[in-house]
Amino acid sequence: MPREPVPVRRLLLLRHGQTTANVAGALDTAVPGADLTELGRRQAAAVPAAVAEEDVDAIHASTLVRTQQTAEPLAAARGLEVRVLEGLQEIAAGDLEMLLDEASREAYAEGLRRWMLGDLDAALPGGESGHDFLARYTAALVQATGAPGTGTVVVFSHGAAIRVAVSSLVALPPAEAVDLSIANTGGALLERSVDRWSLVQWTATPIGGAELDDPSAADPTGDDVTDETQGR
Repeated sequence: MPREPVPVRRLLLLRHGQTTANVAGALDTAVPGADLTELGRRQAAAVPAAVAEEDVDAIHASTLVRTQQTAEPLAAARGLEVRVLEGLQEIAAGDLEMLLDEASREAYAEGLRRWMLGDLDAALPGGESGHDFLARYTAALVQATGAPGTGTVVVFSHGAAIRVAVSSLVALPPAEAVDLSIANTGGALLERSVDRWSLVQWTATPIGGAELDDPSAADPTGDDVTDETQGR
């Protein structure tokens, strides 16, 4: 007797649109967080057309307002509600929250880099460890993708969170993980068969088109964390 086909669940993790904190380079990770800039709203408005081929059956966002604002155009286009989930928020900056100096940004990046290299016991100053982050983030993804259905679940989340979570979910080699970068409304498309996730596509630039990128903005939660980026 032929086996039943294994259901495949698609997950699209999208970073929020640009905020004033992104432009300034501030480590803005606490609720409620900054609103979108004018460019951020244009990035969000471009999402529906960019994912037109996806059979979206659920939309989730983090507890920070910028992800909810970014999700609104897609939700309106698909006639779906945005479900806010605890656990999808950005990696907490702890003692570094809202700091702008280069040393603070480097300390944040170094924490992420250690996690991607396998040291999940490491903790950001006054913040969470790698184990803490992955436990709450993966639990939220299980909740988001656990409902019946074979369509695509779209989750609007955050730059550092998406990079670290994807690295762990698909077991990226450390050299590839630390090289990941993600601009506002960039993202990752994953597929899950049974309990195994695979990375289908990584989009480092805005999903609506590279012309929506702002390379002049300081962006500590979206930049890669290779050794070469430290101290720049």
